[in-house]
Amino acid sequence: MGKYQQTEKPVTEELIEDRQVDENFLILHDDDVHTFDYVIDALIDIFELEVVEAEQITYIVHYKGKCDVKKGTKEFLSPYRRSLAKKGLKATID
Repeated sequence: MGKYQQTEKPVTEELIEDRQVDENFLILHDDDVHTFDYVIDALIDIFELEVVEAEQITYIVHYKGKCDVKKGTKEFLSPYRRSLAKKGLKATID
């Protein structure tokens, strides 16, 4: 082994790999069932959002069919997904 031969991955590569593992998104899907007000109220209740933020997410879901609501590990996002499901809203973790 040479004096400068690297035997382990650089720290930056490890950080990038760790970050990629944690890059899951909670995605709210449009369902054509619930009213705008219902979805807005649910988002405020579950995520403690400001009204404007909840409105923006609701409009994105309506016009694009889905919207990323939160980012994190699956373990972190699962309770939020369950809370949305309890309110009859469709959400996935991708």
